[in-house]
Amino acid sequence: MHPRLAELDWAATRIGEISLRRRLEPITRTEVYEVKLGDEYLMSSLFTVAEEELARITLAALPNTPLDVVVGGLGLGYTARSALTDDRVRSLIVVEALAPVIDWHRRELLPQARALTTDPRTTLLEGDFFALLRDGTGFDPAAPDRRFDAILVDIDHSPINVLDPTHADLYTAGGLRRLGGFLQPGGAFGLWSDDAPDEAFLAVLRQCFATATAHVVTFANPLTGGNSASTVYLATVAC
Repeated sequence: MHPRLAELDWAATRIGEISLRRRLEPITRTEVYEVKLGDEYLMSSLFTVAEEELARITLAALPNTPLDVVVGGLGLGYTARSALTDDRVRSLIVVEALAPVIDWHRRELLPQARALTTDPRTTLLEGDFFALLRDGTGFDPAAPDRRFDAILVDIDHSPINVLDPTHADLYTAGGLRRLGGFLQPGGAFGLWSDDAPDEAFLAVLRQCFATATAHVVTFANPLTGGNSASTVYLATVAC
């Protein structure tokens, strides 16, 4: 029997103290894994629909050909594992800035981590997604100029609610054009946001990509007894 609350790991990082906890959720009577940054909740296994839909919606916009995919932000692994369920995906690079998060998966502190870490298509890359994009290093150390069919990003709370001030430049026209430069013709960019669709951000996306749409993803919230919602932004490069 697991204790009601257990801290599985804790580490000091450049953005603050990060911890992985497992607890018994009293309403659903299920085991929940959650990540905290200091006293702030970053993510929870209780709510994963939007993270999984980020992969599904973005990859659905692509043709039926082999796909090379980048995921920015490992977290609890739901976006990456969802991408791997698509048989078209031949390679997946997951970029994570915090070494402890990668370590949680490699140590299998999370119940589904093995499905990700043992898949031969997967590479876990320790690095700052935003810095790799900003300095042009790219997401494949062996091939800095490599382009991808899809880039999925789930790091900040939203384009205007970022975890670190250095992330903000991604959500500008300049940052989005840099990201688009790492996509193949016809490639797709998917972004998770915890906020409702932002028309100002959509306008910037439409300046930089051939198409841009916002998809509202609703899911049951057992804590409130109602529904909650997140947003998946989808933008595509011209063929």
